[in-house]
Amino acid sequence: MSTQRPATIAPRGGPMGGMMGGGPPAKSKDFKGSLRRLLGELHPERKTIVLVLGLITSSVVIGSFGPKILGRATNYIFYGFLGHRIPSGISKEQAIAGMRAKGEDRLADMLEKSSVIPGVGIDFPAVGKVLLLALGLYIVSSIFMWAQAYLMAGVTQRSVFRLRRLSEEKIGRLPLSYFDTQSRGDLLSRVTNDIDNISNSLQQGLAQILNSLLTVLSVLIMMVWISPELALISLIAIPLSIFLSVRIAKRSQREFIAQWDWTGKLNGHVEEMHTGHSLVKVFGRRNQAIADFETLNENLRTSSFRAQFMSSIIGPTTTLVSNLIYVAIAVLGGYRVATGSMSLGDVQAFIQYSRQFAMPLAQIAGLMNTVQSGVASAERVFELLDAKEQSPDIASSVPMQRAVGEVRFENVSFSYEKDRPLIENLNLVVAPGQTVAIVGPTGAGKTTLVNLIMRFYEINDGSITLDGTDIRSFTRDDLRRQFGMVLQDTWLFDGTMRENIAFGSPDPNQDKVVEAAKAANIDHFMRSLPYGYESKVSDDNSSVSNGERQLITIARAFMADPAILILDEATSSVDTRTEVLVQQAMSRLRKGRTSFVIAHRLSTIRDADTILFMDKGKIIEQGTHQELMAEKGSYFDLYASQFSSAIDI
Repeated sequence: MSTQRPATIAPRGGPMGGMMGGGPPAKSKDFKGSLRRLLGELHPERKTIVLVLGLITSSVVIGSFGPKILGRATNYIFYGFLGHRIPSGISKEQAIAGMRAKGEDRLADMLEKSSVIPGVGIDFPAVGKVLLLALGLYIVSSIFMWAQAYLMAGVTQRSVFRLRRLSEEKIGRLPLSYFDTQSRGDLLSRVTNDIDNISNSLQQGLAQILNSLLTVLSVLIMMVWISPELALISLIAIPLSIFLSVRIAKRSQREFIAQWDWTGKLNGHVEEMHTGHSLVKVFGRRNQAIADFETLNENLRTSSFRAQFMSSIIGPTTTLVSNLIYVAIAVLGGYRVATGSMSLGDVQAFIQYSRQFAMPLAQIAGLMNTVQSGVASAERVFELLDAKEQSPDIASSVPMQRAVGEVRFENVSFSYEKDRPLIENLNLVVAPGQTVAIVGPTGAGKTTLVNLIMRFYEINDGSITLDGTDIRSFTRDDLRRQFGMVLQDTWLFDGTMRENIAFGSPDPNQDKVVEAAKAANIDHFMRSLPYGYESKVSDDNSSVSNGERQLITIARAFMADPAILILDEATSSVDTRTEVLVQQAMSRLRKGRTSFVIAHRLSTIRDADTILFMDKGKIIEQGTHQELMAEKGSYFDLYASQFSSAIDI
């Protein structure tokens, strides 16, 4: 089949219309459901995720002992400092009694519950061993975290890879009616920007949230072990932080939905204006296009600012709560050290734990914007994945070789919208090798007719057969391989001239490419290029004229060697001299093939075997050029409007 994009009905509304209509959704349709579904996409990675969870747990548990061990080093130093200041030669009890006699009861209470030895200073070897133990624990904890980060990166990228693949496969299964109602730029944004945002959210958020939750749990256990009373004060931060975070998150979620919705709209506008930039300038719509861009850009800026601001104040809010708790712990801890109910090392460890306890809460709060943004993007991607697909090919499809080319329409009815029928009870028989020209006013159903043959749209009633077999009995791929298309709107992809010509053939060797180029009258042009057939070309390459582009697409159709050929206004945008070359090439291309020719230039189809004049989805006249001219009906009137001086009435 030719590489040309099928000629289809254009999306409702023009390139300037539809962009500004409708604002972003007020809120996420189903935040919790979308989040669960996004996490469900990680199911194939469950074994690796279990390993990651184990590494994170081990890292957090090992690292949680660090402050407690460092507290022991602090006690060694503090008690050694006190012991060095107490005269040697007296017992600890004597030192305590002397302090009480002086009225220093609190100092005596602290000394009584400590392990101070009068006259003995700091045990530096013991301090060194404790510090080495803490260092070892922190190193092992870091190694585990590095390992989980490596594994988590693989989990994220494989999951996003699957999402991209699912999106690409989904696009291939969507009916053309879906693309008729979708902005191309917004669709591209879903499969590029939104999936990239999901990747960032999973990479930054998932492991960090797991790490933070486990850190909160392990640190809480250590704090309860050291002091249940102080731990109770720290626990106040959890419900207070969650309450404030949830309240703020609900407000920011709406703005994240709006942010990605406006991003899609802006991408759609930019893509359309770039594609049609010449027409925008010709029709004097450049200022309007800029104004529309400014409006969309302003909406995106506003929603992004609100989303980022609302989500960013979650962190400072939880930090404020944590600092208030920290002050309370420091005051109460200092008092308990003074009264001897806690050691200085335990207070130091508890303060470290309280900071560690607050930090993951702040991290979780700070990650809320990442999570919300990712879920908002995931919801847009899931909307694409959930879009209604075209009906699947039947399981017992008929195998198909090269078609002979007989096409029949039997009582065919079709409509794009249920209440607006376009084609009703259409009957048509096209013999193998016959050239059928289809003419008529705009909107008569000419292009729709050939779209139905290739099952770009499914008919409502009746049947279309190819060589006596209903086309619904074939797979779409087998059916469409029988067709080649040359359209008015040419399409070239980024690559070499040779690759563009050979794209339609399963056997793209150089000899066949040259043969196809000669048949299409384009070989001389190819050889005049600096690099010949290896010269680079793209869809927006201004160095290739419209006529030359048209001849390239005809050469591509020669390479495809289709059984049935569709020519849709293939000469409408070329000059008279080039039209002759195109006509010669198309005549050779049509030889021995069933051909459907859609044309407005009636001079190009006078030698067609059958000419169909369509209007409002119906064939109102049918016959050869001479027969229709003799009838002096609609075809005659149309011909007269183009060649009035050539008609002998």
